[in-house]
Amino acid sequence: MRIENSFIPVHGVGEATERRLWENGVTHWEEFDGSVVGDTLADRIGQFIDDGWDHLERGDVSVFADALPAASRWRLYENVREEACFLDIETTGLDATRNDVTTVSLHRGGETKTFVNGRDLTARRLASELERASLLVTFNGQRFDVPFLETRYDLNVTVPHVDLMYPCKKIGLDGGLKAIERDLGIDRDMPDLSGRDAVRLWHEYERGDDAALETLVEYNRADTKNMEPLMDIVADRLHESVFEAACRDE
Repeated sequence: MRIENSFIPVHGVGEATERRLWENGVTHWEEFDGSVVGDTLADRIGQFIDDGWDHLERGDVSVFADALPAASRWRLYENVREEACFLDIETTGLDATRNDVTTVSLHRGGETKTFVNGRDLTARRLASELERASLLVTFNGQRFDVPFLETRYDLNVTVPHVDLMYPCKKIGLDGGLKAIERDLGIDRDMPDLSGRDAVRLWHEYERGDDAALETLVEYNRADTKNMEPLMDIVADRLHESVFEAACRDE
């Protein structure tokens, strides 16, 4: 599903109205003629579509991210799939005012980069990497990863953001990232570790164990890379249950 199939970013259009549009054959912006809704809403949708084309031509999906509910931002993914950046961080605790970020991994275009505290993890490096992304994808990053980075590195992260936790819940996938991976059969290249293990590994590295850092980096990279197949699965399932199901009822 693409943004051009969506009408719920328009003020006054909820899921029921959007589904009614789809069921009446208006499954794409190009098919909208104003006949399914009232005049006032039709004018509003028409203006949204005109402005929307301009935003898409510039590759800017931020206006749509701001207007979509968190559980529906998966709709942005197909438009900017190649420029999407998957991000995961490890920390020494849960309090951004007292604890440190230890590693940050970013996966984009088949390549994964990991930055390590005390080596190459800096505010400038993070800002540069995020500026290159058209879409940020995390798991629980809306409540944890992004505000943690903003606090510790004085960043203002404005990249359109899909927090996978919310669309996962929409299709009945609850629990943490690793539990959902197991449910979906997404494999990992390394033994399953926990956040507590990540803290322990960092402290072992601080005491001189370089192998502990290697394991921590591998763990962080696995979390980040595995979000891409998860995003693909979630987007496909929601496309089927939200969009295709309505189109079959036309």
